[in-house]
Amino acid sequence: MADYRPSQFAYLAKLTSHAAGHPLAFTIAVLIVAVWGVTGPMFGFSDTWQLVINTGTTIATFLMVFLLQNTQNRDSAAIQLKLDELIRATRGAHNALLDLEELTEDELCRIRDQYEELARKARERLQLGEEDTDTPSV
Repeated sequence: MADYRPSQFAYLAKLTSHAAGHPLAFTIAVLIVAVWGVTGPMFGFSDTWQLVINTGTTIATFLMVFLLQNTQNRDSAAIQLKLDELIRATRGAHNALLDLEELTEDELCRIRDQYEELARKARERLQLGEEDTDTPSV
């Protein structure tokens, strides 16, 4: 088995993600479909002719899902870490909000309900011409 290092896969995933999102990649895909469509009469619109595009697009999609998901996971983790650092470094911020992505759905719902209530009260204060910010409790 080949020597596998996670950085090799991450590099491939990042490279693929950037390439797949490039306008040239879309143009190439459109050209492939156009060539396939134009060759239809030449192959009598046969089952094999149809199978070529179906198989090609299925394989490409299948492989891209894993590469793009890897890139998405790394990007999401980096964003979470950056947000955690902003919370940690902000005076008056609630450090209990660090690592929220690790909580259960019920725990997240309880916290969201608390923040929705804060937002509702802030909107009411704004309508009364008052300040909409609270001094955070530490």
